[in-house]
Amino acid sequence: MNERRSVAVEIRGKQFRIVSDEDPAALQRIAEYVDATMEKIEARTGAIDSLDVAMLTALNLARELVTTRDQRGHVSDSRLRGLIDLAESGLRPEAS
Repeated sequence: MNERRSVAVEIRGKQFRIVSDEDPAALQRIAEYVDATMEKIEARTGAIDSLDVAMLTALNLARELVTTRDQRGHVSDSRLRGLIDLAESGLRPEAS
């Protein structure tokens, strides 16, 4: 079993701590992908409210996941649960 550790990532200029046994470099790549997607959503829609941008980003990423599932087959429930847990842990801003 891998050791769980706290990894700091930055999304849209805000620091988040993610506690996970995932590879820290992989978590950084995920955060960078989310950040880039949010930036594209902001530019494309003109949305300025961070919650609106986050929800539109979540919808876009969910669409990508569903499309990938449909094209490649089923993503295991445990893997999907792990990704959901990871995303939820990132919703808690890092304490100042």
